[in-house]
Amino acid sequence: MSLAPTLRQLEYVVAIADHRSFRRAAAACAVTQPALSAQLAHLEAMLGVQIFERDRRKVLVTPTGTEIVARARATLVAAAAVVDVARTAAQPLSGTLRLGVIPTIAPYLLPAVLPAVRAAYPRLRLVLREEQTAPLLAQLDDGRLDAGVLALPVPGDLAALSLYREDFVLAAPTSHRLARRARLREDDLDGEAVLLLEDGHCLRDQALAVCGHAGSHEVTELRATSLPTLVQMVASGQGVTLLPEMAAAVLAARGSGVMTARFAPAPGRDVGLVWRMSSARGRELGLLADVVRAQAVRHLAAGRKR
Repeated sequence: MSLAPTLRQLEYVVAIADHRSFRRAAAACAVTQPALSAQLAHLEAMLGVQIFERDRRKVLVTPTGTEIVARARATLVAAAAVVDVARTAAQPLSGTLRLGVIPTIAPYLLPAVLPAVRAAYPRLRLVLREEQTAPLLAQLDDGRLDAGVLALPVPGDLAALSLYREDFVLAAPTSHRLARRARLREDDLDGEAVLLLEDGHCLRDQALAVCGHAGSHEVTELRATSLPTLVQMVASGQGVTLLPEMAAAVLAARGSGVMTARFAPAPGRDVGLVWRMSSARGRELGLLADVVRAQAVRHLAAGRKR
């Protein structure tokens, strides 16, 4: 018997590992559950190992299965790269591209850039996933994502192109002493109680660096899960915070109970598009970055004129 799994069998293995459910894996692969189970049984018999432990309540990956799943995932990424090379040569930025975007960027950047991307590349199908930085990088590394939009720099062996830089602005209750200042210095935050996002958001670390330098302190008993929640906490008088300017234009609009003020010089963050160095889609992603960059810069410039 030849020990040569098919790509379809490897796809089933990865889907079961990801979903930890034969039913959900079958649905994701658009096959019946009996067909998926039969192919897995055939593969395990062919290899002479058990890949999954399963009962009526759960599915677990065996120690040997963990290595097989990792190898299967890498094989599927390599096989997809073969198709990508051919497709890119014929029609750049067509087909499906899986893009991850961190939560402090996605709701504020995507509405500004997606119409332009669709207009420039109508044959491109973007599959979007909003994730914090660490899970986004993990999914990028194992091939579940093709590229990501996140704050630079990033760890790992990744290619990156800068898209734009955005300032951090102070968000404070409308009655706060700093709310109506034309320009702030970082040391104006000295002694202020600052509200931040919970652990896992890279914006939290960036804001902490600014606050530590300025002499302010975090309100440790209050941590927000999202920027909208953070702004609501500011509006209720719990403290001040730092917002990326693209998000501030949406969240701190008139009637929000929050005022914003800019710093001079302004702290900020660089946002970029990143992908695996081994990806066959590097040239395509450079084209995508050009469209996103142009729209983002235009969007930021319009916001600064308001």
